[in-house]
Amino acid sequence: MPERTPLDPVTARWIPWVVAIAFFMQSLDGTILNTALPAMARSLAEDPLRMQGVIVAYMLTVALLIPASGWIADRFGTKRIFFSAILLFSFGSLLCAAANSLGFLIFARVVQGLGGALMLPVGRLVVLRAYPRTELVRIMSFITIPGLLGPLLGPTVGGWLVEILSWHWIFLLNLPVGLVGCYAVWKFIPDLRGAERTTFDGPGFLLFGAAMVLITIAMEGLGELHLPHLRVMLLLFAGMACLAAYWLRAGRDPEPLFSPSLFRVRTFAIGILGNLFARLGSGALPFLVPLLLQVALGYSPAQAGMSMIPLAAAAMLAKSIARPLIERFGYRIILTGNTLLLGVLLASLGLVDEQTPYAVLLLQLGLLGAVNSMQFTAMNTVTLIDLDDASASSGNSLLSVVAQLALSLGVACAGALLGGFTAAGSAEGVETTLGAFQLTFVTIGVMAMLAAAIFLQLAPTDGRRARRPEQHMES
Repeated sequence: MPERTPLDPVTARWIPWVVAIAFFMQSLDGTILNTALPAMARSLAEDPLRMQGVIVAYMLTVALLIPASGWIADRFGTKRIFFSAILLFSFGSLLCAAANSLGFLIFARVVQGLGGALMLPVGRLVVLRAYPRTELVRIMSFITIPGLLGPLLGPTVGGWLVEILSWHWIFLLNLPVGLVGCYAVWKFIPDLRGAERTTFDGPGFLLFGAAMVLITIAMEGLGELHLPHLRVMLLLFAGMACLAAYWLRAGRDPEPLFSPSLFRVRTFAIGILGNLFARLGSGALPFLVPLLLQVALGYSPAQAGMSMIPLAAAAMLAKSIARPLIERFGYRIILTGNTLLLGVLLASLGLVDEQTPYAVLLLQLGLLGAVNSMQFTAMNTVTLIDLDDASASSGNSLLSVVAQLALSLGVACAGALLGGFTAAGSAEGVETTLGAFQLTFVTIGVMAMLAAAIFLQLAPTDGRRARRPEQHMES
């Protein structure tokens, strides 16, 4: 770490607020959109069940750029990149509001994702370099609170904006916040760089990025894009080939993007693979539930948004009990049991219909929020807990990429299942749109439960031998 220059008191006081603004913008945007998808589909003359590309485009762009964020910040300075990230995110939001077709909206979401991919990692980097280690827990706790408030406020605000004004306002809302953020960055954020210029694994970045894009497009091809199965298979094969080429190359590169040696740490390997497969199910939840409520059950956008509050509120509450439970039972029991419970709760949404009491639905969503939050906390911690200091940065970066990639694949997979069950109709025993939703929830629940087999490979003592400094990570 470079030698830290003492901050003046005004700058030291404002940096956490500036970073918190960026965290809030991104977490609010990530959840406010889901409730508005049916209204956006009607406005753009699209099928609401095939709008997952709007979410996937953003998540995939973020996942692609995360590996390069640290190098970009060192190369051009944290002040310039943080300012540009908020500006680009705000400009992307303006393009989204101006979109008059699904294709243009997806392009605008990519632009927004370019800014979003840099905001969080560079914001964390500013805090890491600006404050002594003794202050980190306090500062990181402060700046992650807005990130937790976003999912709580997002669906409700999105629902009300769609009902009272129009879906365009969910993006226009970012503009005044972005302007305040840009001004604050220019005035208060210092220009911090690494002590020495690092090299960037460009070929590795291209191979890894190509693999992620090709595999995600293949999943999208089964759903929204309606690609022939032959083309889907070719895309999947090309994506897997790029991934294999990356790992073979990384094994002989002295400074790879992500080192294969990370996977020699057993808890890291299990955590990464568990993250990938467990999030395929839970990642589809924020996309599927608002669609189920509005398209299949006839809720208004505001009602659907309000119904998501128990999910986010329970997730916040569960964070406080996660640590004592993990310390009491260990990662193996918690992750295996919690993964099975998560799958059962996801599948239970397949029982929801017009006769389901509203209180029962809210209870289901609350339980799902709590179990989901416990899952993310335990998975993230066990992945990094046994890495040494030299590997922690690279491991954390790969974890962030896998988390984003799994969420985008989860949404793409849910869209493909929903589209497939809807198209199959009575041939698959699906008589209504609600029936397609029910089968989709049961399927992703079973998919999530399969990840329990990965966590069973943990030893009972894993994660208990060495306590690393507390890691503050968003899900």
